[in-house]
Amino acid sequence: MRHGQPELAATAKISAVEMKGWIEQYNRSEITHHAVPHSSMQLAATATVIVSSTAPRALTSVQALGLKPALVDALFCEAQLPYGHWKLPRLSPFTWSFILRVLWLCGYSRNVESVGTARIRASTAAKRLQSLASDGPVLLLGHGFMNRMIANQLVADGWARQKRDGSQYWSATVYQYGGV
Repeated sequence: MRHGQPELAATAKISAVEMKGWIEQYNRSEITHHAVPHSSMQLAATATVIVSSTAPRALTSVQALGLKPALVDALFCEAQLPYGHWKLPRLSPFTWSFILRVLWLCGYSRNVESVGTARIRASTAAKRLQSLASDGPVLLLGHGFMNRMIANQLVADGWARQKRDGSQYWSATVYQYGGV
């Protein structure tokens, strides 16, 4: 499950070099106090094991669901965004996030883990989740991009997607081993 909506102050257009500060603020942010969707509450109630990344937005999402994580690990944190050293152009942080993610996928990983390193981390995370699944259904409160990378590894390991409800905040995808 992806975390709830982060609490971020509206930001004017910024440069790529200013993205460093914006990313740091985003990584410290908790979630807004909007109601948790009913479908997220229902799905969370079916989990036996609760797992979270160490990011405040994931941990406060676990709290909003009324749960306590059995495991909190940076292994499940979002694939980091690089930032640029350019002062122009000035764009919204969300536009920069998109551009920098595309650049990251193309190999630009200045000051952050590379795509290859993130894939290895996602593989390790998937193995950890698979191991925890022997105790029953696992709920991971994680992040959009890393969750997709973990999902790719789960599928490669024989897990089948049973249900997906998008990629927005609080969205979730359910996997089951062997498609049963």
